[in-house]
Amino acid sequence: MNRFQRRLLWWSTLLTAATGGVYAWMKHLMEPVDEWAVINHPLQPWVLKLHILVAPVMVFAVGMVTVTHVWPLLKAGLPRGRWTGIGTAATFGPLVLTGYLVQVVTWPRPLAILAWNHLGLGILVTAAFLGHRAAVVRGLRRRKGALSVLPSAAPPPAPHPARGSPVPRPRARAAAE
Repeated sequence: MNRFQRRLLWWSTLLTAATGGVYAWMKHLMEPVDEWAVINHPLQPWVLKLHILVAPVMVFAVGMVTVTHVWPLLKAGLPRGRWTGIGTAATFGPLVLTGYLVQVVTWPRPLAILAWNHLGLGILVTAAFLGHRAAVVRGLRRRKGALSVLPSAAPPPAPHPARGSPVPRPRARAAAE
């Protein structure tokens, strides 16, 4: 995972969790100023819109990180941060599904069930994400000076049998030939 991917994932997760938390606080814990008000705070619709705009960036970031970080580490079978990472990945899919369904379901009872599930899954994903980071940092501190988690993509060249130096690799032909 490179620096861009890490920052995109962290910032999008932070903004998505913050806007979701603020929206839940406004919707469920605040009292409306007016008894006839449909919303509990004047900024409530704007916070929801910001959450809906930021969440797809988080989905994109998780997709990028899945290809470059999650899948290679699962295939390699490396234990560092494994359970917290699997927990984050396992709860992220249902979080996205409930987030999309909340936007399209109109029946009140299923909508309420989806919304509460989405809120609970959002809390779980955020906690698992932070727990994963803490587990990885703790593992890095224990293994200070250890080699990289993943081996490099290309193995080192084998020594030449006669000279003891690497075998020269053939050059690729030009496209014009």
